[in-house]
Amino acid sequence: MRPGERATCSGPDPARAELDARVLAWMREPLTEAGSADDARFDALARAVFAFQFAHCEPYRRFCTGRGCTPDTVEHWRAIPAVPAGAFKELALRSFPAAREAHVFRTSGTATERRGALHLDTLALYEASLLPSFRRGVLPELAPGARARLRILAPAPVEAPDSSLSHMFGVALAALGDAGSGFDVRGGAFDAAGLLAALERACAEGVPVALCGTAFAFVHLLDDLAGRGARLALPAGSRAMETGGFKGRSRELPRATLYGGIEDALGVPGEWIVNQYGMTELGSQFYDSVLCRPGEPRRKLGPPWVRVRVIDPETGEDAAPGALGVIRIHDLANTGSVAAIETADLGRTLAGGFEVVGREPGAEARGCSIAADEMLAP
Repeated sequence: MRPGERATCSGPDPARAELDARVLAWMREPLTEAGSADDARFDALARAVFAFQFAHCEPYRRFCTGRGCTPDTVEHWRAIPAVPAGAFKELALRSFPAAREAHVFRTSGTATERRGALHLDTLALYEASLLPSFRRGVLPELAPGARARLRILAPAPVEAPDSSLSHMFGVALAALGDAGSGFDVRGGAFDAAGLLAALERACAEGVPVALCGTAFAFVHLLDDLAGRGARLALPAGSRAMETGGFKGRSRELPRATLYGGIEDALGVPGEWIVNQYGMTELGSQFYDSVLCRPGEPRRKLGPPWVRVRVIDPETGEDAAPGALGVIRIHDLANTGSVAAIETADLGRTLAGGFEVVGREPGAEARGCSIAADEMLAP
């Protein structure tokens, strides 16, 4: 049993255990980009997961039947209804008994805000999903069994147990980090002096560093370096991974400005800076292609057990290639919750991937209200 998980008196549902085993087997195969070769496999698994979630998650069943969708009528995964991400703020979307709950990840927010929550009875799929994508997106050249220098601009999981991002970093650091790796937010404060010392050691040793954190953690790092009048030239092969958006509580910073600041202050060129796209409500993440597909256009890549659609808000169908639409994600890592989620983000499809452009104004509040009303109706 993992630290923090609660013991339960009953075993897992056999049907669910069989689904998890099929998804985990896929995750343990060599990672490839999602493509047509996997379409039949994905479709069969997605519809099996849908049938299970329809049977075991009552609010989701109400949502689906209100749209005339049942396992008997859905003939392809694209027809499976997607829940607006905002509904996770209103309802506990579990496909397992509440007594089996082992962990909860929550979206960021203040103490007075209602926060979205992903309820889990196991972390096995989440952890199996994150490592292959992290490795491909951030450390694609790392040899099997080798370790890298990871500095994490976020709190450790023990300090932020409900943060899916901290948990992701904790798993990645344990599996891939060397002895000089570590977290640089402690006790709720950014340890700028400790990180600077760690980076200076890496420079002295000639060890490339992977700096990982939220976009605004990097802003705080750059502000601190500027205040000290310090600039570093990290060893060749160093890279940065940022996530979480560019709008903080005090200011908004364009991506180009942040990337320029990282290059100027740390010596990491823009083509070695990776954006990660993820959501608390999902079990899988997406990374820019710049390190694993150098020289190709920057785009988000996902694992083959996930499908991403960009939906035309006027028609509800797939938007034309390159046209703007709402991002909808079907993630088989979410067997214990709801696998099909409509985000509040706008994007467009690109060859072999997609691009995130911004937020759809009012989408989360609107979708959350409608979905919650449908799911709570008797």
